[in-house]
Amino acid sequence: MLDELLHRVSNHTPRDLETDRRFPEAAVLVPITRSGEPELVLTLRASGLSTHGGEVAFPGGRRDPEDPDLIFTALREAEEEIGLPPGLVEVIGPLSPLISLHGIKVTPYVGVIPDYVEYQANDAEIAAVFSVPLEFFRKDPREHTHRIDYQGRSWYVPSYRFGEYKIWGLTAIMIVELVNLLYDADIDLHTPPKSFINT
Repeated sequence: MLDELLHRVSNHTPRDLETDRRFPEAAVLVPITRSGEPELVLTLRASGLSTHGGEVAFPGGRRDPEDPDLIFTALREAEEEIGLPPGLVEVIGPLSPLISLHGIKVTPYVGVIPDYVEYQANDAEIAAVFSVPLEFFRKDPREHTHRIDYQGRSWYVPSYRFGEYKIWGLTAIMIVELVNLLYDADIDLHTPPKSFINT
């Protein structure tokens, strides 16, 4: 089952990001556990951080000048933030890059990891490491919808609630692309859902 899903990711052509200027680059790892019921591994960023403090995110960060490529960046950051050894990650392929609110071009890379990893959160950056079954997102159980006007289009971005965690913003956009790709979920980010009330 998982291998069939991952085959879809490896054959996926990410959406190109049309931009007329260069942005600083970052990469995140989208870790999926190799298990009967695959889960996404996410982090809660420490509240004191200057950017995205207290928000849910995939492990990742800015590309260092000495990083040979963005995959290396994603793996290096995942090791620094949650203690995930790069050798345990089978990188499958990229999802579409996005520009963050802080003007950084973020490229997500889907990777498969064992389901028995003992994470070591870097307390300076990460408040918690947690996982969510992929199936949870499949039916788009959004709690709210945020409208974001970006690149001349309106995006209707879901905000999910899983236990004590709120999953929204760029992380939610990445998850929607992944779930659409894996499950043909057909979650449309450019059409307001029926539940969306324009306030």
